[in-house]
Amino acid sequence: MRNDILQKLMETIVARKGAAVESSYVAKLLSKGEDAILKKVGEEATEVLLAAKSGDNQHLVYETADLWFHCMVLLAQHGLCVNDVLKELEQRVGVSGLDEKASRKGNGS
Repeated sequence: MRNDILQKLMETIVARKGAAVESSYVAKLLSKGEDAILKKVGEEATEVLLAAKSGDNQHLVYETADLWFHCMVLLAQHGLCVNDVLKELEQRVGVSGLDEKASRKGNGS
């Protein structure tokens, strides 16, 4: 099932946290610390924007996959997982985006 791919990928990311940096991109990125991960997320977000502007849908999908992956590495860095984000999204289903945003007013969001 496609819904399981995010969970499987998250499990792989968590498993690679302890891997040798020579053998794992995830381990290497995590070893560089949060600033390196944040930089990578920012780069990938920019690439998503450029892909969207280019009109190439396949490129947009590719870059979005990269962004999601690097966001998942960031979540793992913080001891969080994809299910934490999915639960948040689930809570928002059926809630007006305007109402949801208004409910965060006092939270600095």
